[in-house]
Amino acid sequence: MSSLIVAHTRYQILEQIRVPIGLVASAFFPAASMLAFVVPFTGDDPVASTRATGSMMLIGAMSAAIMGLSITVAQDREQPWNTYVRTLPAGPFPRFAGRILTTMATMLVATIPVLLIATLFTTATITLPKLLIGLVALLGGAVPFMLIGLFLGYLLASKAAIGVSQVLFFPIAILGGLFLPPQVMPDFVQVVSPFVPSRGAGELIWAVTTGSTPNTVAVIMLGVWTVIAALAAGWAYRRDEGRRFS
Repeated sequence: MSSLIVAHTRYQILEQIRVPIGLVASAFFPAASMLAFVVPFTGDDPVASTRATGSMMLIGAMSAAIMGLSITVAQDREQPWNTYVRTLPAGPFPRFAGRILTTMATMLVATIPVLLIATLFTTATITLPKLLIGLVALLGGAVPFMLIGLFLGYLLASKAAIGVSQVLFFPIAILGGLFLPPQVMPDFVQVVSPFVPSRGAGELIWAVTTGSTPNTVAVIMLGVWTVIAALAAGWAYRRDEGRRFS
């Protein structure tokens, strides 16, 4: 099974390298947001700029997971090669794992411009051990978003996946407090925010990078969303398989 996962991951990474627009898109938006909002407004505050850097990294990860993954999966489903691969006896797990590992690699690459901007133009500060733990928290917190991307990719046609993933991405990021701290948002947003998966992922990253105490409800809901998204992704895969091959 491990060799199949490696094979699927290698194949998908090569595809990503040959058509790098998804990688460029995942890296561009958080880097541009850093330059437009973080550097001029919080760049002189070490804690605020460190927290904002973590938020921008999570935004890049969410972009790769929700938009990049859903569109890629939906487009792959329309290719003849995908139909052939689906008939092989390996089952869905190696493909799911390969896609998740490839998306994680994309996420890590997308953090590089954000970290460079934070280093050069802000007073954000972090030790190497905390940075490494923060990257682990980023990847762990991004799991439900990758599962959401798989769910959308197996449920929708490619054109629909483009629109739905974009419409879904921004409200989740805003409600999670990634563009503005939750404390400065309207009261009704503060009430809803802990129940959105992006808030839980953000709390983990902020806790590691700035030493803040994470919101317990938000972290618990992140786990709940992971389970729900996993069940939804599995259901969408079986639904698609049933419609195509039964």
